Amino acid sequence: MTEIYSKEPYKSIADNMDSGWREYLTSLESSLNQLEKDIEEASQMSDACTSEWCTATEHVIDELSNALFTIHEPSFATDQDTKKLKGLKKKVHELYAKYKTAAA
Repeated sequence: MTEIYSKEPYKSIADNMDSGWREYLTSLESSLNQLEKDIEEASQMSDACTSEWCTATEHVIDELSNALFTIHEPSFATDQDTKKLKGLKKKVHELYAKYKTAAA
């Protein structure tokens, strides 16, 4: 965290933002993990990719992609946060590829 955020009253604000930022990243990660599980299950069933399933899955991937790629990384983000965000961006690309294979 930068020096300005280490002094009151900004410290409590920065702590709240930091907590929210990490919770947001964790929620995105959890969502990607659930989506990955759903795609893997669907890829093992020959009739899983109905039009409705494909449309819904593509919509979720789009929403997660938008959230990940339009996010503003705060100045107080740690190197670990940056690595996690990069990993999540990579994972959404991988999930799209898995989805396209399952949908084929």
